[in-house]
Amino acid sequence: MPETTPETHVIQYRAAEQLLAARDPRGALKLLESVVAAFPEKTSVRLLRARAFFLSAQLRAAEEEFQVVLEREPDNSFAHFALGRTLERAGRDDEALRHFRLAAALDPRPDFWEAARFGDRAA
Repeated sequence: MPETTPETHVIQYRAAEQLLAARDPRGALKLLESVVAAFPEKTSVRLLRARAFFLSAQLRAAEEEFQVVLEREPDNSFAHFALGRTLERAGRDDEALRHFRLAAALDPRPDFWEAARFGDRAA
């Protein structure tokens, strides 16, 4: 087996991004295994893996990865939003709403704001 280098990991990471864009999250997860093993501290790698877990309906694993990202970057609005979507998909709406609201407070993008239901009287 050829030696794995930092350049190889970058290529694998970029290929995993492409696979995720092409809706192949399981392929992306396979490529990310060695990248995460080599660089467990890299938030970008963990975030990409969390997205791949979410898109492959591995909700518990996605939640765990998004939590790792948020431990390192509590102001990451996308991670809050994506964790909210993960919790929502798992039927945990109250927990999801908290993360949607944090995401919208950090970055008032229309999709974050809509998910946070700030204008919704029932929320």
